[in-house]
Amino acid sequence: MTPTSRPVAYFCLGLSMALVGSYVALSKPLAAIFPVMLLAWLRFGIGGIAMLGWVRRPANEPPLSRQTRLLLFFESFFGNFLFTLCMITGVTLTSAVTAGVTMAAIPAAVAVMSWLFLREAVSRRTWAAIFLAVLGISLNALNKSAEATASATGSQAWLGQLLLVAAVLCEASYAVIGKKLTASVSPKRITALINLWGFALSTPAGLYLAWQFDFAQVSGPQWGLLLFYALAACVWTVWLWMTGLRTVPASQAGIFTVLLPISAALTGMLALGERISGMQLLAFGIALASVLIATWPERLQDKR
Repeated sequence: MTPTSRPVAYFCLGLSMALVGSYVALSKPLAAIFPVMLLAWLRFGIGGIAMLGWVRRPANEPPLSRQTRLLLFFESFFGNFLFTLCMITGVTLTSAVTAGVTMAAIPAAVAVMSWLFLREAVSRRTWAAIFLAVLGISLNALNKSAEATASATGSQAWLGQLLLVAAVLCEASYAVIGKKLTASVSPKRITALINLWGFALSTPAGLYLAWQFDFAQVSGPQWGLLLFYALAACVWTVWLWMTGLRTVPASQAGIFTVLLPISAALTGMLALGERISGMQLLAFGIALASVLIATWPERLQDKR
């Protein structure tokens, strides 16, 4: 498998995270219609139908080893299945803007996991970035306007914040495991196989909830939003991300997750009518500063 050029890889990574940010925000109105597990099951099912032709192994690709099969399962469980549950529930209990600020910690989390599991070098600036990211999340969690936006009690808001932090860790695991997978499996096949695992994991609860759910109450535009959400979450973003990861180190790819919180916040404001308070702006600024600090050494290295 020939890696893509750096500019193309950067474009794929950036577009992937921008799309993730948009569907993070748009999952909130969908979660108000569908139970979370039913929404996840429908998402994986639609994605599976769209990628039927991607499952078969290409002639130039080796058979899956036992380790690769295990990595595919963990890639789906953490980055696909568990991330979906934590993210959707977290957004439901807080707000799209809150999710955007929290997701700004992903680059630092990716850098730490890349250092731990891939042995990629991490500078002192990244450790400082981790501190700022945690500070930004803490300020946002204490923001009373976020709780009011979510129309939730204090305990629900804190639970939502914890679930969003869990989603950050799942997304970081997704980046690190994905980097290892791209060494032996094509991006399209990775996308299709981890989606099948997600569908299998969500099928028991999905079937149970589908049996009780009144699908006649779902309007045409809501079905259209579900279709966009499923294709963006299961097909486009995963394929774009894996394509970029074939060329770019995982720690450097984490730079582009800055587009996730920006896209989520913009979508929350433009599509959902949410507002950003002064405290959230401060938290957002601190979180984004952590991204700049974490990525600054890599950018200097690229220019050399």
